[in-house]
Amino acid sequence: MAAIQTTGLTKRYGESVLAVDDLDLTVENGEVFGFLGPNGAGKSTTINMLLDFVRPTHGTASVLELDVQADTDEIRHRIGVLPEGASVYDRLTAREHLQWVIDTKGADDDPDALLERVGLAGDGDRAAGGYSKGMTQRLGFGMALVGDPDLLILDEPSSGLDPTGMQEMREIITEEADRGTSVFFSSHILGEVEAICDRIGIMNEGRLVATGTPDDLQGELDLGAPITLEVEAVPDGLELERLEGVRSVSVDGTTITATCADPAVKVDVVERVASATAVRDIVSEDVSLEQLFNTYTNGEREETVPAPEVTA
Repeated sequence: MAAIQTTGLTKRYGESVLAVDDLDLTVENGEVFGFLGPNGAGKSTTINMLLDFVRPTHGTASVLELDVQADTDEIRHRIGVLPEGASVYDRLTAREHLQWVIDTKGADDDPDALLERVGLAGDGDRAAGGYSKGMTQRLGFGMALVGDPDLLILDEPSSGLDPTGMQEMREIITEEADRGTSVFFSSHILGEVEAICDRIGIMNEGRLVATGTPDDLQGELDLGAPITLEVEAVPDGLELERLEGVRSVSVDGTTITATCADPAVKVDVVERVASATAVRDIVSEDVSLEQLFNTYTNGEREETVPAPEVTA
């Protein structure tokens, strides 16, 4: 069963802004799927269409094999949502927020247990209007967890959290995934995505330009694996470029960097250099998610034409 399925999903605003362009996306049941892209790439618009806050111009979408337009009530009963910039009712306490969601879903969750789980145990009876941004985010996450949802949809879930809060949220997401919950979340924090996602999808200019595991995407791009050696002196006639599998070599003072087609070739590079000069330090790098992201999005971090803001 697919947790999320879209076919040709498209959203256009007027004649000039194509926010989502012909999106075919499948999120498998039980997987943690990271949704990446520069600002304005179409991530939030996609989420809004999945939640039926925004209607598509063309195409279809289903959540938990239910039509997002025809079965909205059932979908919302079975999922948990943390929207970007989640807002709260200033006069209500965290406990009252959670109890309202519990009652709405007909769930039997213990508000105190939820408060404890998201790190608000000592603040459950405070008016949420006095919460910091991080505390508000924790409360929104607690509300998303009500009812043991089959799918969590999280839009920038770490926004406003300090490093401890981010780590705690990652642990909860992992726990939910371990018990079979599907998790779909957008994030601009690449390390967070890399740490917990089974697969990722990268959006750029409204289009899904890549999907797969980081290893899959690295293989498709064939970026190579770099290794850097700090040496006592760079010898003449090293000729690392002649080693099979070495794509390029650069020298900066006493620093030698070789990019290899296969990580296994790094051993040959080290042996060749060590046989000719003293090696003081070695730094071996894998292709990072940031490199993959920048390659697929041409290094973009912000969209030149922002998509219009849409409210539910």
